[in-house]
Amino acid sequence: MSPHSTTPTTTSSQPANSPADGRARSHLRRSWWLRQLMQWHWVSSAVCLIGMLLFALTGITLNHPNALPASTVTKTQSLTLAAAQQNALASLAQTADPLQPLPRDLRRWLGRNIGQPISRADAEWEHGEVYLAMPRPGGDAWLVIDIDTGAVEFEHTHRGSVAWLNDLHKGRNTGPVWSLFIDVFAVACVIFTLSGLFILWLHARQRPMVWPLVAAGALIPLLIILLFMH
Repeated sequence: MSPHSTTPTTTSSQPANSPADGRARSHLRRSWWLRQLMQWHWVSSAVCLIGMLLFALTGITLNHPNALPASTVTKTQSLTLAAAQQNALASLAQTADPLQPLPRDLRRWLGRNIGQPISRADAEWEHGEVYLAMPRPGGDAWLVIDIDTGAVEFEHTHRGSVAWLNDLHKGRNTGPVWSLFIDVFAVACVIFTLSGLFILWLHARQRPMVWPLVAAGALIPLLIILLFMH
């Protein structure tokens, strides 16, 4: 053999864009999407775990309000404003709007003597009285001040832990921060649900019962609404 001879080069028998290459790329895309969806799914499920358990349990207690006994406790307190506080309140009442908060110093004094913070919400100033409603989860509270005598009446009602949890579920008298939490929690639940749906879609070929079960989950409540709600 001549030293200048060269060995012939071999070329692949498959074209550049063979069906095998297409299947490989499709498999890589599917694997990438599955990893991304699994990441979103487990993170959102971890964020939603405790909140979803809370909302599921309180959904049962709300659906059966008489199943658990209520333990309502009502406490009342009576106080009398000092003369200086009464005079300041009387002067303020002459020019006060029908709806405005109690003065900050008075709120602090009442909070110390009553044993709990006094709301900064607007109070009703009319008919010689100041009335402040302080609704809260699982209970209620109100405060009345007689402007002429300085007498203070405070009442606090607590309806028990179940009522407190139920009000958290409904967002009743929970304030703007809890309302924001519910919104964020709802978005996380949507991410958790949609990522789970797409994971099911990726596995549907290997699991033929996926779509019948999904359809059953949609049809059962729809049939209940159509057949049993009149």
